Amino acid sequence: MNRKSNRGWTMAAALVVVGSTLFTGCASKNDPIAQADKADVAKGVPAPSLEQTKAIAEEGFIYGLPLVMNYAVMNEFAVDPKSSQFKAPFNQLHNEHRVATPADTAVITPNSDTPYSILWTDLRAEPLVITVPAVSKKRYYSVQLIDGNTYNYGYIGSRATASAPGSYLIAGPDWKGATPPGIDKVFNSTTPFSLTLIRTQLFNPADMPNVEKVQAGYKVQPLSAFLHQPAPVAAPKIDFVPATTAGIKDNFFEYLSAALEYVPPSADDKAIRSKLASIGVGPGRRFEFKDLSLEHKAVVLLGMKAGDEKVDKFLSSGMKNINGWNVGAFFGDQAFYKGDWLMRAGAAKGGLYGNDAVEAMYPYTRTDGKGQTLDTSKRNYTLTFPAGKLPPVNAFWSVTLYDGKSQLLINNPLNRYLINSPMLSAMKKNADGSLTLYIQKDSPGKAKESNWLPAPDDTVYLVMRLYWPKTAPPSILPAGEGSWQPPALVVSK
Repeated sequence: MNRKSNRGWTMAAALVVVGSTLFTGCASKNDPIAQADKADVAKGVPAPSLEQTKAIAEEGFIYGLPLVMNYAVMNEFAVDPKSSQFKAPFNQLHNEHRVATPADTAVITPNSDTPYSILWTDLRAEPLVITVPAVSKKRYYSVQLIDGNTYNYGYIGSRATASAPGSYLIAGPDWKGATPPGIDKVFNSTTPFSLTLIRTQLFNPADMPNVEKVQAGYKVQPLSAFLHQPAPVAAPKIDFVPATTAGIKDNFFEYLSAALEYVPPSADDKAIRSKLASIGVGPGRRFEFKDLSLEHKAVVLLGMKAGDEKVDKFLSSGMKNINGWNVGAFFGDQAFYKGDWLMRAGAAKGGLYGNDAVEAMYPYTRTDGKGQTLDTSKRNYTLTFPAGKLPPVNAFWSVTLYDGKSQLLINNPLNRYLINSPMLSAMKKNADGSLTLYIQKDSPGKAKESNWLPAPDDTVYLVMRLYWPKTAPPSILPAGEGSWQPPALVVSK
């Protein structure tokens, strides 16, 4: 949460006093909650009280956080060509010939291990076909399919489909049909707009030309083109409600109404969507926070604050604490979540677009092994893997450092944002064969700089990434119960 957001929550506390005493009933004629109330009353449904409105705002924040975050990223990546984060229009693949840096701000906790190929799909008119080349078994790659609910609805790649070439159909919720000839598998998105993230392993900076050759083999085309058939009528153009990741807290329910336009309802979310409609939030509605009465502003802001606190509590205590690291599995498909909106919100806030546990595990921490907040303005830390106990993976592992508040990468003198297993050959091991990483703002000395993860003069957030974790012991799986455990961060002397 940024400082601006904290001021917003403080404002809410003040507004609730004002709203509940001096200005009760003084609503704008355009107040979307009041307008929704009138519609419900006309149908014989009692209008929600202020307390009920607060509860709906709280539940709606938890339900809607991943949808809103995804909608804002979609706007920045695929809708607004003027955005500094813009990648490509819908249905055009964009290959990044670099890894993430502090300049990448649209997605929190970005992966800086692998160059991305990014595709936002518009599946309304017809499905798309993604074709992948043969990829060396030594180079990990994955194609992660994520829909507008932030459900991972399928995988292609080293783990899921081996390293062989193939063509795969990506279909929207309205498509029905038999598997077309030449298609290896069909994947179904729950939403008409979805995101495809392709990660291609980079061994070192000099390896980038090889990564680019692999990326050049990723192909995307409409099903009609793949089958050499006439294209269907194009889907109508949409004027999306503008959204930015920086504007989420200030425009949350405006963005949620816009996002829900492109998220078909399901049995899982029928109840919460009905509650949101009772306060004027939903498809086809233009919720405007500025139009709310003071008392409605107050209870909505307080509800959002309570929801945000529940998400933070989940992130700090909803996982298994192992040596100060939070270890668990909280990314998956619709069947995985089973309508657990708190888990889904925690997953999004912890690291939007994370993988299923079988594809990657993400131990994360804001504390050392004794539970004290990681603050590299005050302390230096070490992370030591005992001999023979590096993270057990089929692909590779990394430890990435982020700003403790924004969860974004941080500028540093080495332009080093992580330490990963491909760097091992250049790192120094201890006499007993163990490996120590130095996490601090000042250099640990030239002899140790190969093992140094430069930190800011501030609090930090650390995330491990274990790509394609091994399942045979020692393993981090099952999540939170595995035989391998991440070592504690220790304050160095």
